[in-house]
Parts: sequence; C-alpha cells; structure tokens
Amino acid sequence: MGSFLAALPRMRLQVQAITDPCDDAVAVVRRLGAVQAQDYRASLWAVGVRMRAGTEADVEQAIAEARIVRTWPMRGTLHLLAAEDVRWMQRLLAPRVVARDQARHEREYGLDARELRRCRKAVEKILGDGRPMSRPELYRALEDAGIATADSRGLHICGRLAHDGLICGGPREGAQPTFVLCDAWLPATGVPGRDEALALLASRYIAGHGPATAHDLAWWSGLTVKQARAALASVSSQLQTVDAGGATYWQTGDASPAARSRSVQLLPAYDEYLLGYKDRSPVLDPAHHRRVFSVNGIIHPCVVVDGQVAGLCPRSTGQGGASMALDLFRPLSDAEQHGVRTAAKRYAHFLGRPADVIW
Repeated sequence: MGSFLAALPRMRLQVQAITDPCDDAVAVVRRLGAVQAQDYRASLWAVGVRMRAGTEADVEQAIAEARIVRTWPMRGTLHLLAAEDVRWMQRLLAPRVVARDQARHEREYGLDARELRRCRKAVEKILGDGRPMSRPELYRALEDAGIATADSRGLHICGRLAHDGLICGGPREGAQPTFVLCDAWLPATGVPGRDEALALLASRYIAGHGPATAHDLAWWSGLTVKQARAALASVSSQLQTVDAGGATYWQTGDASPAARSRSVQLLPAYDEYLLGYKDRSPVLDPAHHRRVFSVNGIIHPCVVVDGQVAGLCPRSTGQGGASMALDLFRPLSDAEQHGVRTAAKRYAHFLGRPADVIW
C-alpha cells in the first residue's frame, strides 16, 4: 500500500477543498465540519484558501449574517461552524470539555455551580435584546452586576456559557469579538440523539478530512478512541477502508488519488490540513515537526508543495498590506518558486491588499 500512502497528502488536499475549492465560505466550513479559529485572521484565510475566488470580506460577511458562527464546540478551542451545526455538535462534544475543566474553574476562578447560575442569569439579561455586544462591553456589564472578570475570569465565564449553549460569537466590532445569545442568533434546528450525532460527526469528518484514522477522528473531535471507532463503524456502509502502514484509513467511496502536481499553497496558522489529524507524518517530516508545532502550542503558517510541508511562511500585516518571510526546509525549484508567487497573489486578492514574499 505504498502507493496509497504516497497519494494520501494529495487526496487530503482535494478532500479539504484546497485543490478542489468551494464556491463560498459557508460551503467550506460545512465541508470541513469545523475550522479552528483561535487565531481569527488565520481562520479567515483557512476558509479563503479553500474558496475559488473569495475575499476576507466575503468570509466576514458570512459571519455577520450568522451563516458561519465562531464558538467553542470541542477541545475547548474556538472554531468556525456552519450555523446549523452549532447546537448538535456542542451538545455532543462540549460536555467532555466542561467535565475536564470543571474542577480547575472552581479552584482557580470560583466558578462553582452557584456562581455559574448567577453568571448565566446576568448574561441572559445583559444580552436579552439580541444585539451582539463586544467583549469589553460585556465585561463592564458583568462587573456592574457584581461579577468579576479580571485575570481571565471573564474569558472563562464566556467560554463556559458558550460550551453550555447559551452564547456564541457574533460579528467583530473592529478588533473586538462580540457575543450574542444563541437563541437570538442561531436557527431553531432540531438536535439529533447521541447515536445519530456520533454517526453524523464521523461521516462529516471523513468527508472533509479523509482518508483518516479513528485516532485522527478522536484527536480532532475530543472523543475517546473507542467512541471514534464505534462512530466510524456505525457509518461503515457509507465509507471505504484501506489498511496501510499499520493503520486503517477511512475514506469516502469517491476518494481517489489526485494527479501529481507541483502545486504550492501558503496555509495559515492552525490550518486543518495539519491540525485536523493526530498523525501529521504523512505531510510533515518528523524532523521538522517542532519547527511547525512549537512547544507553547503555536502552529505556524506553512508552505506546502505537492502536499508536503516545505517550510514556514510567518506573516505580518499592516495598512499597506502583508509580507511573508519564508523559512524553507529545502531549496525550491524555479517552478516551485513561481508557485509561491502565484499563491501570494491569491492571498493578496483575498486580503484586498498587496502581499509580498521575502525570500
């Protein structure tokens, strides 16, 4: 199965809509299931790089129209989700995060059950008119209600109430995130039962990330490996499996190796192409792993050539545009350097500002 493993990166590029892009931002997010979004600007480009000709303004418009929602569905980390997926995904995955963090939140922030009830009641009143409120405004309102928000306490209050499905992110106000009541912002969709939700999660993950293993699904979702295996087994009739390299890979029935190319992508920090799997070795040489995944949890922007990470492309942005100072793991051919310039032009179109490459 060496040919399968060799083709795996290109298959993932295609399934993840990087080399087979979507028409709009919502289609991208729906296809991936969830897009990590702790770095807001990086998450916008994570969507944009998977669109045919989209711009940053297009993605932010989808967020402003509540078609894409930024919230905490899993792993205790912010993600972008299609609006119709927020309720069922949070109900399935958020309780594991809440249980994991509950003792620490009580010990370090005094957020026991009684205090959380008080916070919930205050936030329901503060956001009761349905208007998105910026984080500083919400913190001031909480302080006026006698609820302390200093020293990260406010962030943990908002995170917990989002995990509970009370609030979610609204459109940005300048550089500030906003919060809004879920019931005022999200569509009134039904929530499937647990077994149905697990099956839906497994099928959506493979459709947007496959070929992938049960361990990959467990890492991405926060499920246990046992739960991930059971979820995949429940939709086995919809999927195919390939045993290769000592692991079982799940994929959709129409998955096929894309033709080999020297395509080049400039992917953002925390991109799903790397973050969406427990095992990154198919696309990242383990010798360079620590350069991409730092010890303090930062996952750097990457240059990807034919599916393989070929270097870093840290970015700086300003009013005049953006610049990317390449930190390559190997020399690039003339054709690959041309590919970097083409990718930079695409990024500039997305931003609506110049984007220069510093070699």
